[in-house]
Amino acid sequence: MDEFSLTDRVAIVTGGNGGIGRGIALALSRAGADVAIAARNASKLEATEAEMRALGRRCLALSCDVTDRHDIEAAITRTKAELGHPEILVNNAGVAGGGRPESIPEETWDQVLDTNLKACFVFSQAIHPSMKTLGRGKIINIGSEYSLFGSARVAPYSASKGGVVQLTKSLAVAWAKDNIQVNCIIPGWITTDMTAPAKEDTAFYEQIIARTPARRFGEPEELGGVAVLLSSRAGDFVTGQSIAVDGGFSVA
Repeated sequence: MDEFSLTDRVAIVTGGNGGIGRGIALALSRAGADVAIAARNASKLEATEAEMRALGRRCLALSCDVTDRHDIEAAITRTKAELGHPEILVNNAGVAGGGRPESIPEETWDQVLDTNLKACFVFSQAIHPSMKTLGRGKIINIGSEYSLFGSARVAPYSASKGGVVQLTKSLAVAWAKDNIQVNCIIPGWITTDMTAPAKEDTAFYEQIIARTPARRFGEPEELGGVAVLLSSRAGDFVTGQSIAVDGGFSVA
């Protein structure tokens, strides 16, 4: 199992203090990585940091707005200084924006695209020199089922997550020569604060369950295995791929 070990590797997980980001950050820690979690909610940052330290790994809680390039560069600099060169980046931070397309304010569109897509590019761009110098790197972007399907409810979110898939492919092609693998995880319907409204909408929830062969929502921790694979030596020949972890939703 040494091929899957992340011992002494350093990772940054954006939005790593809750939901899917937290599940992935904890999985990377259990596999041996030292993890910096970059997010905005201070109390959630502290709680997640304590969980990860309890696993016996180093953890760094970073207050970071991923739509601010200065914050991104500061997060990378501090991670290098306190944990070492980061060779794993998980671009997980994201927001949703709902409503009918004809009534969505331009400000909502900008916020969603800036957080979900532009920040993914800027963080990857900012960390590239460090990974290139190190001679290796793993970047994992978090997509969505709406990367694959349209939605009348969340057009900005769907557009941003579709862009994440194409960005993943482009960065994978551009940076393969630098021994940097770039992949995307596409979560299905996972139990998080963001998906809570879907569970509260009984008719919509029943549609989701009926479409999902596993007949349930997933849990954030269930994305950890794929994240560890893509972060480890076992995933060195995997790049530019989008891997669905969705209980079969996308193939039903």
